[in-house]
Amino acid sequence: MFVKKNIIKPFENKIWLSSPTMHGDEQKWVNDAFEKNWITTAGENVNEVERLVAEYTGVKYAVALSCGTASLHLATKLAGEKLYGQPKPNCGTLQGHKVFCSDMTFDATVNPVAYEDGEAVFIDTEPQTWNMCPKALEKAFEIYPDVKLVVVAHLYGIPGKIDEIRKICDKHGALIVEDAAESFGAKYKGRETGSFGDYCAISFNGNKIITGSSGGMFLTNSKDDADKIRKWSTQSREDAPWYQHEEIGYNYRMSNIIAGVVRGQIKYIDEHIAQKKAIYERYREGFKGLPVTMNPFDEKNSEPNYWLSCLLINKEAMCRQVRSENEPMYIPEHGKSCPTEILDTLLKYNAEGRPIWKPMHMQPIYRMNGFVTANGNGRGQSNAYIDRGEAVDIGADIFERGLCLPSDNKMTAEQQDIIIELIRSCFE
Repeated sequence: MFVKKNIIKPFENKIWLSSPTMHGDEQKWVNDAFEKNWITTAGENVNEVERLVAEYTGVKYAVALSCGTASLHLATKLAGEKLYGQPKPNCGTLQGHKVFCSDMTFDATVNPVAYEDGEAVFIDTEPQTWNMCPKALEKAFEIYPDVKLVVVAHLYGIPGKIDEIRKICDKHGALIVEDAAESFGAKYKGRETGSFGDYCAISFNGNKIITGSSGGMFLTNSKDDADKIRKWSTQSREDAPWYQHEEIGYNYRMSNIIAGVVRGQIKYIDEHIAQKKAIYERYREGFKGLPVTMNPFDEKNSEPNYWLSCLLINKEAMCRQVRSENEPMYIPEHGKSCPTEILDTLLKYNAEGRPIWKPMHMQPIYRMNGFVTANGNGRGQSNAYIDRGEAVDIGADIFERGLCLPSDNKMTAEQQDIIIELIRSCFE
């Protein structure tokens, strides 16, 4: 039973999209770092977090880094070196080579390709999981047969069809950088995301399901690769009695204090996932009868971590919405709504939602890059479904009709009922 809108008041304390959830154990290990004076990028917390994450994800080696983006950067750099050898002076390891990348993701997934002087080609989304479309990836290899690297992300904690993507990449001799920044704890066919790629990355950013306020992790089954990442992340210092440097390095190691926060969080990951799942299911039940669906997943093969619950409005229930580069506008219509109206309504009541990630091929910085749909090259085609149901640009369509809902695992059931009623009121 939902609260009536005419008696709803703004939340006294803001309902966040996804904020950190602390338990007290984090402070214990931070204090331990202070007491032992390990206020540096080494120490027991760093070592233990690497061990715990490797054990949880089922990989042999984990390297603690300053953020998820650092992990993705070094993974991409390493893949480029393995594929193309040592770069020319002042060049990245990709040296102008094209790289297939997830289209619907945060730009941290794909920016490392640019860091390493590569050229991203974006692969459209598929509607079953909102992740990289295997059919579009296969089409991309037909168009660009020389590509040897694929960067794939798992969106909002829901695993993509990573086994299909792995088979396609193996057939074409391509390596995979797997971005599991949002999906730590999610499983596909019983296996943890972050263990499918040749090089994998997770994130402990402040809004993630497990957080250290910042921090990330590089995952691999190769000791040599783990050692290479450790070296690069500590300014590529050689094994010499002085500071000897023979290649470019980076200051990317995780702080022992940040590691203390992560160390205190790790044992609560299954609890956090259960809380996020309850939020997702409560939304799904509360929206029955509305012309909307939740972000989908493969219920037979995958176990999401449910990091963010998302909503997709049926096409026929969309009121008119227009977005410039920086501002949205909409025209209210009885019985219909749009992401802009819902987000504005939530904001008025002190709750945080967000638009779906704007696809990379629509971003100003990447608009000249290649973009491939399941039907072929997507550039210049309509951003919609065509009549026979075959998708032209799935990502643009999801961006137009979708939004991320408040998914904070400290939100009470009563608070979520109010959010559900506010959203229902937008369709009245």
